[in-house]
Amino acid sequence: MTAPRAVGVRLTYDAVPAAIHSWVEDQLGSPVVRTGEQVGGMSPGCATRLTCADGTRAFVKAVGAELNPDTPGLFRREIAVLDHLGEHELWAPLLASYDDGAWVALLIEDVDGRHPDFGDAAEVDAVLRSVDRLAVVLQERDVPPAVDLVDVAHVFGKWADSLATLADAPAATPVPEWLRDDPHDWAAVLRDHGARPMSQVVHWDIRVDNLLRRPGGEVVFVDWGVAARGPAWVDPLLARLERVEDPWFDTSAASSPALVEVGDEAITAFLAGFGAHLAVRSVVAVDVNLPTLNDFRVRESRRMLQAVARRTGR
Repeated sequence: MTAPRAVGVRLTYDAVPAAIHSWVEDQLGSPVVRTGEQVGGMSPGCATRLTCADGTRAFVKAVGAELNPDTPGLFRREIAVLDHLGEHELWAPLLASYDDGAWVALLIEDVDGRHPDFGDAAEVDAVLRSVDRLAVVLQERDVPPAVDLVDVAHVFGKWADSLATLADAPAATPVPEWLRDDPHDWAAVLRDHGARPMSQVVHWDIRVDNLLRRPGGEVVFVDWGVAARGPAWVDPLLARLERVEDPWFDTSAASSPALVEVGDEAITAFLAGFGAHLAVRSVVAVDVNLPTLNDFRVRESRRMLQAVARRTGR
């Protein structure tokens, strides 16, 4: 089975404040008698499957600012996004939310399923079809401007800046020497795409650890904390990053209408910019209670930049 690419160090449910335990049991109407801790993702908070005495099941996520100052904001964004998106079979519905100013928690449907296996061609096809369907569904549902979605145009600008300044980046920055002068001017490509209209709501964090496959094969998208406004082609591209180091990635990208339309230059610029930005962050970022994040940055950067080398004959 495909293992999650992002695995953090999480708080367990029994370690979250008692007030959250009381809130959970009030919302579910029955005491919690069994918990199952989940490992995917980078949040330092809990991510726990719950079973109550009466058989009720739910999934709880909870985090406090004392664990990481930024993660509560991601949870608040997820709450707002799920509130506005409403219910759909493509995502797990929000059952209830908690926010006391310091701790934030969500109760979500406990999806009966497992992460899809990206080594199984049929399961990969099911994920990619679901990603295409998600784009259509999200076009039909709006999240108002008041909700603080990630701005993909701004992200593209940061990636372009990382590429444009690689020549002056610290020597320890783990990038190949040939990339340091941005030989194909991918920074300009990213800025061009960042200047285009971006009205689409996108998930923006499609990884195997944020996907669940129900027993009947239906794919469910979870973890909407970095939901964004951006071009519809980014989610199909992100879904294919599970195998970006494999020539399969290039063949699969050529089978996606959205990726064919945006073109190979934009895809390669995306990989170069994302990979360069992660590499730069790996030597300058300060992470609070996220001990595995930097290894993730280095590993993901290496995978994407190897794909850039393959795609450009380096």
